[in-house]
Amino acid sequence: MSISSVKKIAVALATSAALAFTLSGCAPAATPEATPDALQTITAGKLTIGTGLPAYEPWVVGDAPESGEGFEAAVAYAVAAELGFAPEDVVWVRTTFDEAIAPGVKSFDFNLQQYSITPERQASVDFSAPYYATAQTVITVAGSAAAEAKSLADLKGLVIGAATGTTSFSAIENIIMPTAGAKAFNSNDDAKAALASGQVDAIVVDLPTAFYLTAVELDGGMILGQLAGAEAGDSFGLVLDKGSPLTAAVSAAVEALRASGKLAELEATWLADFAGAPVLK
Repeated sequence: MSISSVKKIAVALATSAALAFTLSGCAPAATPEATPDALQTITAGKLTIGTGLPAYEPWVVGDAPESGEGFEAAVAYAVAAELGFAPEDVVWVRTTFDEAIAPGVKSFDFNLQQYSITPERQASVDFSAPYYATAQTVITVAGSAAAEAKSLADLKGLVIGAATGTTSFSAIENIIMPTAGAKAFNSNDDAKAALASGQVDAIVVDLPTAFYLTAVELDGGMILGQLAGAEAGDSFGLVLDKGSPLTAAVSAAVEALRASGKLAELEATWLADFAGAPVLK
């Protein structure tokens, strides 16, 4: 990504059309039959939303979800509004990626940190209707052994990692299938640090995260390409407790946002600069 593109992103984040929507003083337009008094939330009259620690751009700007800036932060407030909650009635909590999808009592009403909807995860938690779809992407840094890779075959003999328990990790195992296997990390942040320090030759993340990391976080960051195939496609859903009484209402809110064009609007606002990359074959 060029320096001008990075500046364009910064301007977009600063001007924040999404913030104007999510944190406006207008009364929220509730999804029919979904009102704060009728919903069984963790705290009566409040909507508790979970996200990562830290939460990364472009999903959450400046690790501050309460600002409403960033695609997932904006989506969270839009869903809250559909459910009838004002911005001041939204409470944020933080969890690790694995903690939120593990069986057991939750500290949130729903959680979003790029959770791909998979059958394995659906055995432990509920998912809302999907709010975003993306692809898995291989990134590296200049000078790495992967820097000249142009195909999946070029990646076979390299050390490639991803956050454990993610579809990025599964994509390495099922699509790239490197000789050494997939290298597991606790988080994208740990994987990024390993790439920067030369512990791995490349890592796999979702496409918007790939663009952000290579343009802003990594010195000499490079996108090698997207991974094709069914295993590489991701649909992100909001995570709820298994059997949550909120699942139907939250899914209805997401579907209402899709039907109204609001999800597309938020995607255009926050993710327009994070699209398009070659496909590795």
